[in-house]
Amino acid sequence: MKMSIRLVVLGFLLAGCGSFAALPQADFYLSTNGSDKWSGTLAEPNAQGTDGPFASLERARDAVRILKKKKQDDIVILVREGTYRLDETVVFGLEDSGDENQTITYAAYPGETPVFSSGREITGWKKVKGIFPGLPSAAQGKVWEAQVSGSFRTLYNNEGLLPRAQSVGFIPLEGGGRDRVRIPLENFKDWKNVTDAEIIMRPHHAWIVNILPVESVDEKEQIVRTSVESTYAMNPLHFLKEDKIPSCWIENVLEELDEPGEWVLNTKEGKVYLWPRGKTPVVAPQLLELIRVEGDVDFEGSKDIPVRNLRFSGLTFKHGERYLVEADDAGLQHDWDFLDKSNALVRLRGTENCTIERCHFLYSGSGAIRVDLHGIENTISGNHIEHMGGAGIVLCGYGPGTKDVNKNNLVYNNHIHHVGEIYWHSPGIMIWQSGENRVANNEIHHTDYTGLIISGCMTEFFGKGGRELTRTIRWHEIGGDPKSFRNKTTEEVRPYLHTHDNLIEYNDIHHTMQRLGDGNAIYIRGAGANNIIRRNYIHHLITPMIMQCAVRTDGGQMDTLIAENLIYKCTSQGIMAKLNTRVENNIVADVLAPPRGYYLSVREGPLTGGTIKRNIFYSNLADTVFISELGGGNNNASEDRRGRKIARTKDADVDFNIYFSTADPAVAAECLAKNQRDGVDQNSQVVDPLFVDPENGDFGFKPESPALEMGILPFDISLVGLRTN
Repeated sequence: MKMSIRLVVLGFLLAGCGSFAALPQADFYLSTNGSDKWSGTLAEPNAQGTDGPFASLERARDAVRILKKKKQDDIVILVREGTYRLDETVVFGLEDSGDENQTITYAAYPGETPVFSSGREITGWKKVKGIFPGLPSAAQGKVWEAQVSGSFRTLYNNEGLLPRAQSVGFIPLEGGGRDRVRIPLENFKDWKNVTDAEIIMRPHHAWIVNILPVESVDEKEQIVRTSVESTYAMNPLHFLKEDKIPSCWIENVLEELDEPGEWVLNTKEGKVYLWPRGKTPVVAPQLLELIRVEGDVDFEGSKDIPVRNLRFSGLTFKHGERYLVEADDAGLQHDWDFLDKSNALVRLRGTENCTIERCHFLYSGSGAIRVDLHGIENTISGNHIEHMGGAGIVLCGYGPGTKDVNKNNLVYNNHIHHVGEIYWHSPGIMIWQSGENRVANNEIHHTDYTGLIISGCMTEFFGKGGRELTRTIRWHEIGGDPKSFRNKTTEEVRPYLHTHDNLIEYNDIHHTMQRLGDGNAIYIRGAGANNIIRRNYIHHLITPMIMQCAVRTDGGQMDTLIAENLIYKCTSQGIMAKLNTRVENNIVADVLAPPRGYYLSVREGPLTGGTIKRNIFYSNLADTVFISELGGGNNNASEDRRGRKIARTKDADVDFNIYFSTADPAVAAECLAKNQRDGVDQNSQVVDPLFVDPENGDFGFKPESPALEMGILPFDISLVGLRTN
């Protein structure tokens, strides 16, 4: 990657910012006080009001198309302070590419914050008078209404997303299906606008949330049917049955409007009802995508023509609509996202060497940034992404086949937090069928599910039907159909798996898994070979959800290196390794026990070809299992003195590890003795690694640390996380 080129900032734009006399120079300017009838070459209107900046991004784009014919150097468009309301997605196509070494930049005017929004203010509010039938008593006399047209699924004020009216959560009855849920009688109400209602559902498993439109209601049979299928049958949660955790809600019904900020849309009446929160304007989004950069994409063919050399810098994007799951969607793994889906504020679809840098994405119903299908050597750096309904950043290539053109992208130094606020499962960053990317120095925190997902297509889906994954497979390229692929091995499908050779490093990931269960800080499954997860700091996964893990390989994932990471105060599990996973030079400290407390867990048989070397497993906690098998698969496993299974590791290369427990020294000695009886860990030790200040999270080594003598590499936390230069 041409790092020096791709990380360059617009230094020449900042020259002279300290002088009021010297205005930044650009080819065109954009201003909310401008006019599309003007030349766009002035930063502000002239005294006569006869010329000045453009008013719209579309007009600036069109002017660049003309300028390109006579200018071969870089072209710069500076956008002045203010809010630019978009009623249509602004599309940049092949004619908007920079030629060869030419870059076309759309940037914020230095020191100013231009905002692009698709929000349209709702006006004409009137207080609902008298007693409103069906409205909860708490809301009587406090609700306002306004006439509206069309349909929208999110609303915003200056404080962000306004919550739709939602019922108290409940546990559905058994006997549900993908298009129906059985509801206890006490949760039925006489919903006036039931066809506007939606079911919010955690179906069966703990790792997905579906939002499904209601099609019909049968109170006698206690069934609500949906017009779109859920990912799994809508039954009580499989993993959390004993906890009796609610997994179903009814949303957008007037009968549940009982809190400030809540609202309901009734499309039959053409009215929106709101219990106001604050006094700032309320806006409804008009668009899913605000900007789309789109090349000539030949979806079924072998060759695309990409848009090149566009840069967006320092801009703010907000107020996008929430996407819908549609009947013909092709789901990625577990429907965590979808193939080639219009669900991000800025979307690169068929691009090379395009850049989104130092932009701000917030208060939106879907995702922030997508790089879809053909996406090569694009840079996403220095962005702040917060309070999104969907994912932060998605790199999504073509489905399994021979077309491999989503690669060599850089995702660097982005601050991503409070994403997945509507679709809880949406991660901070997702890489699907995309390879040879570098994902580095990002900070990801406060997600409701996994922080970072590296995914592809699991072998079993080559022989299945349905929305998840199978629809993404390019059967015309691989020369088969689901029947012929039912018995294929991982090696046979691997040539079609393009999530390979990704480098995930120096990321700071914390406070993930806020609401869902069975998730992780970093997760990899169904990907190709040679993905490296190294030098990340993963810490404070502290919610008591079942089956959390800091770094997890899953479902037959092979050829993955997990190295030199610091994992601290994570609930349930530190590292989950499978098959030939290599686990080397990691520090795993203070894994919080409930409901499980494994520093390293081994699944799906022995780690043949795998390694567990030069790691430090360190505990200040009384309830500690350093290495264990999660679940079945090893009936001959040893048991520790508490009766818990200890995984068989003798098929892996296991050595030069340190095990140490301050609370119960015997548990470390017991683990090492078992391994040495199995013929591994011969040079490992039960010894204090002599961290600088582990009680306060400082895991640097003291000079006399035995870890240094054993060749264990120190963790340099100063290199991790967001960069300021």
